[in-house]
Amino acid sequence: MGADRRRTIIGEDFEVVLDAARAGAPWAFERLYADLAPVVTGYLRLQGAAEPDDLTSEVFLGVFAGLSSFEGTEPQFRSWVFTIAHRRLIDERRRAARRPAEPTDDPSMLDGLGGDAETEALDALGLRRVYELCATLSAEQREVLLLRIVGDLTVEQVARAVGRSVGAVKALQRRGLAALRKKIE
Repeated sequence: MGADRRRTIIGEDFEVVLDAARAGAPWAFERLYADLAPVVTGYLRLQGAAEPDDLTSEVFLGVFAGLSSFEGTEPQFRSWVFTIAHRRLIDERRRAARRPAEPTDDPSMLDGLGGDAETEALDALGLRRVYELCATLSAEQREVLLLRIVGDLTVEQVARAVGRSVGAVKALQRRGLAALRKKIE
């Protein structure tokens, strides 16, 4: 896909929304967050983030703090946001490696959890299959495919985000898709 066909959500109003966010308009922050937070959270969740919602909040704190330095189109903005998300994920993994979490047997930790069991079960079945398929990929293949598919980034944008060459990203994508195709068939 070329940059002109990349997914845009805000569209023609992007510059207006971006300028308003730079000026501190709450509605503009909300619009940017509402449009991108769900896909950023999905990317982080599928990448195995311990707390994807919290990490998404950290990503958007970084995005909003850096808005004044961003210049570009909506697809470039999306790429920039996913680059920040990728870096925050790496930071989280480094922190976790330095301080592994200790399990607890405190039943009060489960208070407040719950909801519609049927909906949660059906959602979990579909999500479990996605996790299973993603788990069959190497970490590099999973990273590239999630940024390409969930993040809707171009090969060039993914290469910049992960610090690899375009050729390496294409090879990882090709091998990852072949592995998924084989697993699904």
